[in-house]
Amino acid sequence: MLYFLLSNFIITTLSNEKVKNMRFKKVISSTFIIVTPLLMLQSCGSAKVSSSQGAFYHSNIYFGKHFSPNYQQGIVDGCKTAKGYYSKSHTLFRDNGDYYTGWFLGRNRCKHLLKINKNGDLIS
Repeated sequence: MLYFLLSNFIITTLSNEKVKNMRFKKVISSTFIIVTPLLMLQSCGSAKVSSSQGAFYHSNIYFGKHFSPNYQQGIVDGCKTAKGYYSKSHTLFRDNGDYYTGWFLGRNRCKHLLKINKNGDLIS
């Protein structure tokens, strides 16, 4: 809504016959070019989906909605592994596609949570 009002104001101002000052037009145009992407990025923020709506979070990372229990366990185990604490149910990994997919998703999405010190030791 704010974007619409701002763009409407700028278009009206730039097309106004009374605005003769080219410097003013350049400032308004530059502002529009800078502000537009920022407003668009702001709208890309995600609203937190509640667990009661089927959302699944682990380690404060939103993974999605309506996953099977095996998929969720795969995410948890994969995330633990990514943090440096190897965890995997080899039977489920081999025999259950949901667990398998969830494990890789958890491992990939949690890689940034691995913390090690200068000696290469894990930091809890």
